Amino acid sequence: MIPLLVEASPKFKPTWEEFCEEWKDEKEGMPYYTCLGDYASYLVEKLESADTAEFKEAFEVIENLHLNGDSYVKEAATVGLLEGIQNVAGDKSDLFFPFLLPETSRWWKKLNQFWEEGKLLTDE
Repeated sequence: MIPLLVEASPKFKPTWEEFCEEWKDEKEGMPYYTCLGDYASYLVEKLESADTAEFKEAFEVIENLHLNGDSYVKEAATVGLLEGIQNVAGDKSDLFFPFLLPETSRWWKKLNQFWEEGKLLTDE
């Protein structure tokens, strides 16, 4: 999952490599949600600096994760990544909406609905 995001966002590669180095000896496995949070912060920083050149490829990968990932990947793409973007961006999170593709947009809206109305995140 994360190597696909790194491929879409080559400038994130040093952060990914540092993360792998830091967690390489972890017997329980790497905390990938932490890295997804780092990627969310990276995207927010890019948006704030008006450097969105990688966004088309990045959000195509995120869309693909939502469409073709197993249940764990889909959940990580939603809760780990989209929710991370929303949390880091705060009031500016709506500025990401134009970059979202259909399935990703659907889950983005479901996250908002969850936080506004307390409705569970389901495929329905």
